[in-house]
Amino acid sequence: MEKRRVVVTGIGVVSPVGIGTDNFWSSLIAGKSGVGPITRFDASLFSTKIAAELKGYDPEKYFSSKDARKISPFIQYGVVAAREALINANFKMDQADPHRVGVIVGSGIGCIGSAEEEYQKYIEKGPSRISPFFIPKMIINEAAGQVSIETGAKGPATCSVTACATGTTCIGDAFKMIQYGEIDAAFAGGTEAAISILGVGGFCALRALSTRNDAPEQASRPFDKDRDGFIMGEGACVVVLEELTYAKKRGANIIAEVVGFGQTSDAYHSTAPEDSGDGAARAMAQAVGWSNLKMADVDYINAHGTSTHLNDKIESLAIRKAFGDHAKKIAVSSTKSMTGHLLGAAGAVEFAVCALAIRDQIVPPTINYTTPDPDCDLDYVPNEARKMKVDLAISNSLGFGGHNATIAVKKFKE
Repeated sequence: MEKRRVVVTGIGVVSPVGIGTDNFWSSLIAGKSGVGPITRFDASLFSTKIAAELKGYDPEKYFSSKDARKISPFIQYGVVAAREALINANFKMDQADPHRVGVIVGSGIGCIGSAEEEYQKYIEKGPSRISPFFIPKMIINEAAGQVSIETGAKGPATCSVTACATGTTCIGDAFKMIQYGEIDAAFAGGTEAAISILGVGGFCALRALSTRNDAPEQASRPFDKDRDGFIMGEGACVVVLEELTYAKKRGANIIAEVVGFGQTSDAYHSTAPEDSGDGAARAMAQAVGWSNLKMADVDYINAHGTSTHLNDKIESLAIRKAFGDHAKKIAVSSTKSMTGHLLGAAGAVEFAVCALAIRDQIVPPTINYTTPDPDCDLDYVPNEARKMKVDLAISNSLGFGGHNATIAVKKFKE
């Protein structure tokens, strides 16, 4: 079957460095950090007391007070991002066949905070006080369900859950569904709201988080020799993908073209990447090779780049393995240095970065890069955005459980 072309026509972002795509993008280009002290709960007993929280988010700006109580934050963020993507794409559902429009929006954890709240109610007041909205607030598929309700899309409404690769996997799944003719358009992405007692506490117990509490804005430092762990972030990104002919027929503004998707497993460990980087390297090769493009065509990589010792070392190795001599010629940056790690939303946010980099021919920096690490010897676009040619970009996402996902985005040409 001939593969259909798939394009990006809308982007919506809710992030720690800005709510709304324009605010998000301008902050990244300026090298602005979204990391600060945790305000959601008393973190004084935790080894990590900092995170990349949303700033200025008021649920009642976007939802009625009743709905704001019924819908948990991770679902809210996904809906807000989808609304912006819908407007950004100028997509009119009443002018489309809603049965040919899908929703693929996932989350890595869902709303762990809701579980904490309801359990506290049970302890203090008994089972009769558990909210009837608890289950729909918790379950991960509700993000896709609510985006479907919000937009009126009646095609497949589903979600993939692949830990920190979730956002990339969901966009990749949507890409394939459109490319092979199952649907004509999709709202796709990821959303997360896990900055809570158990969310932070669990990652502290894994010793995965930075403890640079006295310098929050400098704490996320991917690929830097002095990195000491990642920073938890929260937010969402939803994009509108469309089959090319479908998009052109309605006069859509085309931001970029999705040209490939790669997905592999390390089959190795529940939290650590496999030492050789083979799984991540294969995902990159699959994504680039999907449309018979060459590895030497890649200009920019938005790296998973978590700021943990193992991830950054192994991802750098995987890039060298996948690209050979061309690896040193590729601009590689980690926007997690600014946004923190949005877990299940990270891949979707970073897909948006690739599309916007292609649109504007500029790549955001890796901030806080001051001390080179011999194990990380690529061009990480240190500290300042770079104007450059970006015709083909890829975004990497590597999740707990050994999930590797890469998506390739290209400058649109007729």
